Order: sequence, then C-alpha cells, then structure tokens
Amino acid sequence: MDQDDKNNEGIDLSGSLKDSDTGVKFEEYRAPRSYYPGTQKIVQLVIKYSGGAIKDEEQANYVLIGFVVVAIIFSLFLFFGGGSSAYNEKIIPPIPAAGVGDPNFRP
Repeated sequence: MDQDDKNNEGIDLSGSLKDSDTGVKFEEYRAPRSYYPGTQKIVQLVIKYSGGAIKDEEQANYVLIGFVVVAIIFSLFLFFGGGSSAYNEKIIPPIPAAGVGDPNFRP
C-alpha cells in the first residue's frame, strides 16, 4: 500500500529544467551552397548536376548561354542545311503519275 501512496504524490519536475546549461547542446550543420536564395531553379540544377565543375551562378549562366547558342546553331543547320532535293531523289525515287510514260495506259 505504501507504493500506491508514493505514486499518487507525483514528482515535481518544474525546477529540473532551470539548470539546463549542463545539458547536451547540438550544433546545426549547414552544407555550404554555391548559389544565393534568389537563384533561378535552372541555374541551381546546372550547379548541382555539373559534378563540381561549375562552382557559382556566373559560370552556370555561361554554360546555359552556350547551350542555347549550340541549340540555335543545330536547329538552323537542320532547317536550312538539311540536304538538297537532288540528294533526296537518289534515295527515294519519285513515283510517276498514272499513265505518264506507260504506253499501255488507256483512260
């Protein structure tokens, strides 16, 4: 019965947290970022997936500008320099119209 009386008294822990200076303190580790909070998402992705080759936002911008220039040159090459029509005729000969060049054709 004495145990039941002790459990009902309760334990006062209100003063135990006042001396928390001797407790364990944790320091937060923050990984250094090479871009600023206002950096665009595409620049952040270029820095992240470069494998360490691109260090800051300025280098990422140069890489993106270079990529755009190469993409424009490639698309202009496909649009204007895709080959001449004479080259395409050698690969796929034109199909003659019905009756053209056929002496047995009667309309």
